[in-house]
Amino acid sequence: MKALPVLATVLAGSLLLQGCVIVTESDWKEGRAEYDGQVDERENRNRIAALPMQLSVNEVKQRLGTPDFSDRWQADDSDYQVLYYRTHRTHADGMTTRDECTPLVFVNGELTGTGDLALDSIKKSR
Repeated sequence: MKALPVLATVLAGSLLLQGCVIVTESDWKEGRAEYDGQVDERENRNRIAALPMQLSVNEVKQRLGTPDFSDRWQADDSDYQVLYYRTHRTHADGMTTRDECTPLVFVNGELTGTGDLALDSIKKSR
C-alpha cells in the first residue's frame, strides 16, 4: 500500500518534467533563433585584429569560417578578393548586411588589409 503513493508521486513528477529542456552553450550557438550573434561578432573582431598580413584566403577561412559575403574580380593582372565577416550590428532586424561586416582584402591570394580603408584603397586602384 505504501508503494502506491510513492509510485503515483514519481509518475506525476516524470510527467511534469517531460516538457523541460536543458540548453547548453553549444546548442545556443548552433543557429538557434534566440541567439543574437554578439558573441560571434566579438570573436570575429578579436580574430580579425590578430590576423597577420600575407595569410592566404584558405588560412583566413580556416581561422574565421565561412564569410558572410565575398567579392572577387581581376584587374590590371591582379586577382582581388574581399571576404566580409560580421563584426557589429547596425540594424536589429535579424539580417546580416555588408555595413555590419568588416572587409578582409586579398590581392593575388594574400591578405593585404582589413577594414574600410583597405577596401577603399583597392577600389581606387581599379
